[in-house]
Amino acid sequence: MTEATDLLGERRALISGAGQSDIGRRLHRDPLELTLDACLAAIEDAGLTTADIDGVSTYPGGMDTPRGFSGAGVTDVHDALRLNLNWWTGGLELPAQLGAVVNAILAVSAGLATHVLCFRSVFEGSAQGEEGRAGVMPGGGGYRASGFMQWLLPYSAPSAATWIAMMANLHFHEYGTTREQLAQIALNARKNAALNPKAIYRDPMTMGDYLNARMISSPFCLYDCDVPCDGGTAVIVSRADTAPDLRKPPIQVEAVGTALHGRPSWDQWEPLTTMAVRDAGAQLWNRTDLQPSDVQLAEMYDGFSFITMAWLEGMQFCGVGESGPFIEGGGRIALDGELPLNTHGGQLSSGRLHGFGFLHEACVQLWGEAGDRQVSGDPEVGVACAGGGPMASALLLARRR
Repeated sequence: MTEATDLLGERRALISGAGQSDIGRRLHRDPLELTLDACLAAIEDAGLTTADIDGVSTYPGGMDTPRGFSGAGVTDVHDALRLNLNWWTGGLELPAQLGAVVNAILAVSAGLATHVLCFRSVFEGSAQGEEGRAGVMPGGGGYRASGFMQWLLPYSAPSAATWIAMMANLHFHEYGTTREQLAQIALNARKNAALNPKAIYRDPMTMGDYLNARMISSPFCLYDCDVPCDGGTAVIVSRADTAPDLRKPPIQVEAVGTALHGRPSWDQWEPLTTMAVRDAGAQLWNRTDLQPSDVQLAEMYDGFSFITMAWLEGMQFCGVGESGPFIEGGGRIALDGELPLNTHGGQLSSGRLHGFGFLHEACVQLWGEAGDRQVSGDPEVGVACAGGGPMASALLLARRR
C-alpha cells in the first residue's frame, strides 16, 4: 500500500463473525426472535460473548411502516441481549443498507467501540400474506403522500420496479442490451440458489421459463424482481488489534465506497443508467491499491436484475454500457467463471434480506465455509455491494492471514 492509503481508517476494522437465522418465504415467526437468532449466531461465530459487544448498528432501525420492512431496531436488540454499549446507531437515511456496516467500521476505527454488532432483519413475506406486494405498499387507507411519492402515486407507480425499469429501458435503447442478456442475472442466481439450502427458490429455471414469465414492469418479468421473505442477518465489526483474540482469521475491510455526487433522486440522475453505484464504486477504487481484476467473487445487489448490471459497470468490472455483453451466455459470472456473481442465489432466488445477505455470503465464501456453492481456488478478495437509485454502499474485503 502507498503511504496515503496506509492511513485510511477502514483498515483498522475487521469482520470477525457472521450469522443468519432461518430464512423462509413465510415463516410466521416473531421478527425479534429471528433477529436475535442471527445476532447470537454472529457473536458465537466470532468467538465472542454478548459481554464483548459494545456497539450496535442497524438499518433502518425500528419502524412499523411499511409492515415487515424492519424486524427489530437497536433498542429491541440492546435490551433483549442486555448489552452495555459505548456506541450505537440506527436510521433510514444512509448510503444504502450496508451504510450501517460502514458506520460500524468508522466507529471501531475511531476507537468508539471494540466489537459492533450489525444486523438487518425483515419479515416481509409473512407481512404481505396472501395479498402479495400490494399488502404493504403505500397508497391505500387514506394515505397522504409527500415528497417524491406525491408525484408517483397519481400514476400508480409507488414501486421501485417501475423506476428501475425505466433505467433498464434506457440502457436497452442506448446500448443495445437485450432481455436474453438481462436474463443471465436471474438464471445465474437460480443456478447458485440450487446449492444453497437456505434459498427460497431452488428449482431449475430455463431461458424459456424466464422469457415466458408474466411481465411486471417492462422489461422486468417476475424473475427480475427479488423475493420477499422472513429472516435476519448479522455481522460483527471488530477493531483490528483484536484479531489474536478471535475464533478464526478475520476478514480485513480493505476499502469502502459511499459517495453520492449526483442529485439524491431516483429520476433526476445523469446519466440515469449509472445510478449512485457509479460514485460509490469510483470512491472505493480510489481508496485501495487493489484493482477490479483482483476480485475473485462479487456479491452485488439485485433488488431488480438491472441493478446488478449497473453495479458491474459502477464497480468497473466492465465499461459503462457493456454489462450486457459481459454477462451474455452466463459463463463469465458462473460459480466457476472469472467473476462468480451472487453465489448464494442473490435476492432474486435466495430471498430479499435487503443487502445484508450479500455481505454474509462474501464473508462465508472468503472463510471457505460455503459448502456446495464454495468458489474454488481459495478466494482471498471479494466485494459486497448494496443499494440502487440514489443510494449505494460497497465494501472491498480481503481474507486476513
